[in-house]
Amino acid sequence: MSKIVVPSASSGSGRTVRSPVGHPVTILGIDPGSQITGVGVIQLNGSELKHVYSESLKLPKGELPARLEELHSRLQTIIAQTRPDVASIERVFVAKNPQSALVLGHARGAAMLAAVINKIPVVEYSATEIKKTVVGRGRADKAQVQHMMRVLLGLTVVPDVDASDALAAAVCHAHHQNVNQIIKR
Repeated sequence: MSKIVVPSASSGSGRTVRSPVGHPVTILGIDPGSQITGVGVIQLNGSELKHVYSESLKLPKGELPARLEELHSRLQTIIAQTRPDVASIERVFVAKNPQSALVLGHARGAAMLAAVINKIPVVEYSATEIKKTVVGRGRADKAQVQHMMRVLLGLTVVPDVDASDALAAAVCHAHHQNVNQIIKR
C-alpha cells in the first residue's frame, strides 16, 4: 500500500490522547512478531475512521538482535512519516510455548521502544479484547477480522493478516477512546 503522510501533533503525555472534538487523532496499531510485524495507522475524527497506512513488516532471517534492530528501524521510519498520537499494541499471549512468548516479548519491546523514543503513549489490549471490539466476538477468526477492517475502513482490498491485526488494534483503541470521551461528557 502506498504511504500517506498525515501530519498531527504528538502529545507525549504518557497517557491516552484525548483530542478536542473535531480534531483528528492518529493511531498506530502494532501486531508484534519476531518474523512478521503488522503495522496499521488510522485516523479518528469524531466517530469517523480513515485508513492512513498498513503493512506487514517481513523481518530478515537470522539472529534475533538483527531482526529486532530492523523492526525498530522500520517502525521509526513509519512513525516519522505518519506522526501518530498514540500507539495501540497487542499484549503477549502465552499458550504452550514459553520460548515463543519470550521472543514475541522482545519484538513487543522493540516496537514499544520505537513509540516511547518518539514520546508516543502506548496502550495495550489483549487479542480477545481487540477481536471483541472489532468483530463482536473475542474468538473471531483471522478472516473475520480482515473482513471487518475492510468494511470499517472502507478499503477496496482485504489487508493481509498481520496488517489487518494491527489495524484492528488501532480501531480497538479508537473505539475505547470514543467511549471514554462520551463518558466524560
